[in-house]
Amino acid sequence: MTDAAILVIGNEILSGRTRDANIQFLATELGALGIPLAEVRVVRDDTADIVAGLDALRSRYTYVFTSGGIGPTHDDITSASVAAAFGVELVRDPEAVRRLALRHRGDDLNAARLKMADIPAGASLIDNPISQAPGFRIGNVFVLAGVPSILQAMFASLKPALAAGAPLQSRSVTMAVREGDLAEQLAAIQSRHPEVEIGSYPTFAEDGPRVSIVARGAQVAVLDQVEGEVRALAADLGATVIAAD
Repeated sequence: MTDAAILVIGNEILSGRTRDANIQFLATELGALGIPLAEVRVVRDDTADIVAGLDALRSRYTYVFTSGGIGPTHDDITSASVAAAFGVELVRDPEAVRRLALRHRGDDLNAARLKMADIPAGASLIDNPISQAPGFRIGNVFVLAGVPSILQAMFASLKPALAAGAPLQSRSVTMAVREGDLAEQLAAIQSRHPEVEIGSYPTFAEDGPRVSIVARGAQVAVLDQVEGEVRALAADLGATVIAAD
């Protein structure tokens, strides 16, 4: 099965100074392509941590997407760290320099900005129509910017290169019941349908507890069957179905 992981890179994420907006975007986009997101890791701006994260993820998943750390400042070490993970040199890419020169003229293309043209040897560039500083792909790893608008533009340009599966669909049933009252029966539904991911999400309203049962999978007929079984479970428990979609 085609699947994916994300390695989020940046001290600002771990400190809480910056709220990550890229995970939700990538998870949604990948799910629409039939590529389930299986794991997310967040690491510091530290070469050893980035290399360790990449080595763990790229050996396990079909695709790995990184976000952050490819800018012009001293703490932008993702490109060099990816090169280290793959055991290749970091080289100045002439095409990346050309693209940067389209945006930065003359002395404006200084040494700091030229750092963004340093790419692991053998990597292919990922277009960045917003600021021209490219991302890149090496092996099964896609290295993207951390700025959400730029990451989204980069993803749009690389999307055709991904081997997509059947788009993931979902069904949701929310009922007025305590989560513990349906746990055993819900486990039985899951065991009958291992190809579907079933989650239970409790909330509390003024009129009492509620649980949303969400099923995700690629086969619409199976999802419809699971929804029917969840509705039947609600009826067996005497629980009111509040919402479904």
